[in-house]
Amino acid sequence: MVAGPVEPSDGKLMLWRRDSREKAQHPLSFVFREATLMPWSSVRNNVRLPLDLAGVPRAEGNTRVNEVLELVGLGKFADVLPRELSGGMQMRVSIARGPVTRPKLLLMDEPFGALDEITRNKLDSDLLRLWQEQNLTVVFVTHSIHEAVFLSQRVIMMAARPGRVVEDIPIREPFPRSEAFRVSPAFSLYARQLQDSLLQASQSGMEP
Repeated sequence: MVAGPVEPSDGKLMLWRRDSREKAQHPLSFVFREATLMPWSSVRNNVRLPLDLAGVPRAEGNTRVNEVLELVGLGKFADVLPRELSGGMQMRVSIARGPVTRPKLLLMDEPFGALDEITRNKLDSDLLRLWQEQNLTVVFVTHSIHEAVFLSQRVIMMAARPGRVVEDIPIREPFPRSEAFRVSPAFSLYARQLQDSLLQASQSGMEP
């Protein structure tokens, strides 16, 4: 619904104080669950793809690509092919496509779900740094309680059939957040709160 293809069955979705069904007033980008890279093309060309499709001049596009590759730690890998990268590095390429268009809103659909925990935690930290440096709004979908606590200012818990909001839980921890936050008492309390909400939703017949 945020991206536009699906409209709310009831009520309105407001983006930048305007009905989401109106033409977007600010650019947005999407990061998928899988890296969705062109295997025959270099990292640089993969990241530049949305700029090429938008008709951005090549020189300006290359400047933007170089900037975001440095942000995600891939500046030295601009000319390699995706098959030469690890799964985590491929996901960083996919993430770089998001801010390269200079959006105001970044939509992320479980982008780290298939990665091992160490890589996932590292990319979570990288995402927070990118969010702060780029001044983005990020809507991040995850099924991981711990990832939700670490990344979020607000956790919106959803239930299915019909899709609806079950709970809106603020995470009142300051940024930047370090790895120490993951093992802090506050982190454990937030995780327990989310776990209890999930349990309550399942016991009441909802499917979170």
